[in-house]
Amino acid sequence: MIARTLAAFGTAWMLPGVDIDKFTTAIWLSVVLALLNSTVKPILILLTIPLTVVSFGLFLLVINAGVVLLASDWIDGFSVSGFWSALAFSIVYSALSSMLEGQWKLRVARVK
Repeated sequence: MIARTLAAFGTAWMLPGVDIDKFTTAIWLSVVLALLNSTVKPILILLTIPLTVVSFGLFLLVINAGVVLLASDWIDGFSVSGFWSALAFSIVYSALSSMLEGQWKLRVARVK
């Protein structure tokens, strides 16, 4: 959860169309994105299987951007200027959080 929060805050800092006003907003954003990714996203994937197959999986990027836009509607202090900013946020956020989580696991393994 810490890595995802830092990734959300860092991604908003890097991208011009995305704003997070406080660090606590980034915490709430990581919680809401985790909930949306575990509940709403699988339903959307099931409903759009034909589009996903025809687009060779690229429609999943649209679903990710939609989830980010939904989160921006739900969370005060988190704003995304449009679809393309949401798409960029979802790509950078997933890459950055994967890198941070990988580093975290590596450091924990070194301590043991």
